[in-house]
Amino acid sequence: MHDDHELVRLVGKLDLRAKVRLLAGGSVWRTCAEPSIGLRALTFSDGPAGVRGPGWDERRTSLALPSPTALGATWDEGLVHRLGALLAEESRRKGVDVLLAPVLNLHRTPYGGRHFECFSEDPLLTARLGVAYVEGVQSRGVAAAPKHFVANETETDRLTHDVRVDARTLRELYLAPFEAVVEAGAWAVMSAYNGVNGHPMSENPLLTEVLKDEWGFDGVVVSDWGAVRTTVESAASGQDLSMPGPWGPWGDLLVAAVEAGEVAESAVDDKVLRLLRLAARVGALEGEVALEGEVALEGESASEAGQAGEVVFAGDVSPEASDVELLREAVAASTVLLRNNGILPLHPGRTIALIGPGAAVPRVQGGGSSGLYPSAENSLLDALLPRAEVVHAPGVRIDDQPTPVRAPVLVRVLGENDEELFREHRLTGRILETEEVPGARVLEISTTLHVTGTGPWRLAVAGYGRLTLDVDGTRVLDEVQPVDTDDPAVKHLRPPHREVEVQLTDNTEVELVARRELGEDSGMASLLAADPPRPDADREFGAAVGAASRSDVAIVVVSTTDAIEGEGRDRTTLELPGEQDALVTAVCLANPNTIVVVNSGGPVLLPWRGDTAAVLLTWFPGQEGGNGLADVLFGEREPGGRLPTTWPVREEDVPVADFLPRNQELVYGEGLDIGYRAWTAHDVEPAYWFGHGLGYTTWDYLGAHAERGAVRVRLRNTGRRRGREVVQVYLSREDSAVPRPPRWLGGFAAVVAEPGEAVEVLVEVSPQATRHWENGWCTESGGFTVHIGPDAGTTRVRLAARHVLRPR
Repeated sequence: MHDDHELVRLVGKLDLRAKVRLLAGGSVWRTCAEPSIGLRALTFSDGPAGVRGPGWDERRTSLALPSPTALGATWDEGLVHRLGALLAEESRRKGVDVLLAPVLNLHRTPYGGRHFECFSEDPLLTARLGVAYVEGVQSRGVAAAPKHFVANETETDRLTHDVRVDARTLRELYLAPFEAVVEAGAWAVMSAYNGVNGHPMSENPLLTEVLKDEWGFDGVVVSDWGAVRTTVESAASGQDLSMPGPWGPWGDLLVAAVEAGEVAESAVDDKVLRLLRLAARVGALEGEVALEGEVALEGESASEAGQAGEVVFAGDVSPEASDVELLREAVAASTVLLRNNGILPLHPGRTIALIGPGAAVPRVQGGGSSGLYPSAENSLLDALLPRAEVVHAPGVRIDDQPTPVRAPVLVRVLGENDEELFREHRLTGRILETEEVPGARVLEISTTLHVTGTGPWRLAVAGYGRLTLDVDGTRVLDEVQPVDTDDPAVKHLRPPHREVEVQLTDNTEVELVARRELGEDSGMASLLAADPPRPDADREFGAAVGAASRSDVAIVVVSTTDAIEGEGRDRTTLELPGEQDALVTAVCLANPNTIVVVNSGGPVLLPWRGDTAAVLLTWFPGQEGGNGLADVLFGEREPGGRLPTTWPVREEDVPVADFLPRNQELVYGEGLDIGYRAWTAHDVEPAYWFGHGLGYTTWDYLGAHAERGAVRVRLRNTGRRRGREVVQVYLSREDSAVPRPPRWLGGFAAVVAEPGEAVEVLVEVSPQATRHWENGWCTESGGFTVHIGPDAGTTRVRLAARHVLRPR
């Protein structure tokens, strides 16, 4: 490992232009190499629920972990650390040096569109899991880049809105998880798109004054993609690396600014030093060193992948059995049992009506830049068929988004006069990236569609520019879609689509050819989609209810969609889409043994919850979702999850409902009262409290006493099987001289016990839990009341305020 003296010497070998060149991307996913000092390019990949690797290609698959809300539900730092190490191994296999994860923003409101990418609504739980994630990733020599620094809880106008937040709220809530991971040694941090208190985060004083100077962060601050929009202001701040590149406001403009005295060259030197320090940590400063097992990917030339000292990337590899088993374990550990009348776990031999489109085609991940192509997927239907007699009925349709055509798909890049510049065969009609070639004017996607039903087929094309669609040589669509956004999540991942209905005949084949113009700054994302005639909605609904009435048990899977939970937009309602609520109600009336499985990344309304026999929450469970859930249903594993966020009864009960920016300004006027803190302050009972989750056993809290910096709790497993309990300690201070939430999480610890066994667990109370910010960290004299229980709304043991929880 190079020490800083050696790194400073290397910086000194470079002239100004060479140094500035290193501070912007060499391409979309890679930095620039500098062979003269033995520096190869660093490669980045999106996270946090897997490692897609650079670019978007469905032929390059990845392990798909449960979503971060699911990891938040585990309340298990050890498991998250193991998953972080797995992500690091996956990163090394794909030639990735920096994983852009974890997301440390909080669930300020359940309406947040990227709720599923964040751990929880609480800063302590988020901090502890974030530290475990970062340490797991970095334990294998891959850098984690916690994001999005800071106050990036809303997607609406996310590129431009400015968050107005007071210093205490910023410190105690939103900065706290970042402070924890920096203290734990994070090697990089990603700055956010939004502004805070008048300054965009890519040029915000917080980067220097707090992150670097106060906390001592010695790593690289990398921008969110395209977030650096100025030259002097951003370069003079603590922003170190502008991604992507080589375009952007640094480069020659920054060289000129330094030469004009507008930016100090010492600031440039510090940024380069940090970049070299990161390169040394991930093994990128020894020259052209290829990681073990790397091969060139299909469609990427070795000369392109290895140019300028870059590594050559690993191709698609089947996952190890132990990796798959870990993902399956994580599904069970994150599954939250919200309600159970005793029906679970299921006994063998019962007939099952499995209902809902999500039972056969689940949402394993959220939408947006965190997306990837899973190496495998299994649905609950797949997992239950070998175990029981199962009949499946979709019941309802919940998603009107067009379905991409499947392989074989031919993609061609055409020039000015339709000359073919590039061609490749792909596995899907959703093409986010293909080869970039000079002179490209048109992207063409074509396939032979095997028609499986007579009637009006819905055909669609997506992208920007002129869009055309031909069916057997006949033009059926010709429209222009102008570029109407700067948001990269829209432009490069989900551009608008145009559709047309075409009458097709069963058991025939038709040729579909879609084309879109490739304009300047219009992205490459394109789509060719085809959906068959829709079945009669009333008949589908009735078939599902009938199947439930004839079965011993009904399991209904309800889901959200990409249009509801995804990057670049917030939610407008917490209701489930389509007629899913009506379906659950009807099935419960037809069969009292109805279990509902909720497949969503964040809270949804559950108006029928009291009518069910059981309710399970699986979040976005990743590729092993079906197998992991089946393990829970049949009692092979206990549902280990506890809610990382509070779930409401009604939308009007949500305490922070005013979450949209006004005139590009977003005021965090609620202060410290978000999540369960706000529910307690407003004296409103939610559907399920933060921390809630049932297992397959029961617990009796026998007592507790406070120690220095900790609480020792005694409890007994009073059920008939081995189980795990997450013991939660909350603090309050009724006589406080400073405003405080009614209660807040001070610490938590898990305990496992056999039936009838009494156990003792030590719950360490975070030092931050007894401090408050007032122009610096302060500790109020006196004691705190201690509330001990299984969730934020339930106190099983209470210790009086005479207990002073000083740090250990």
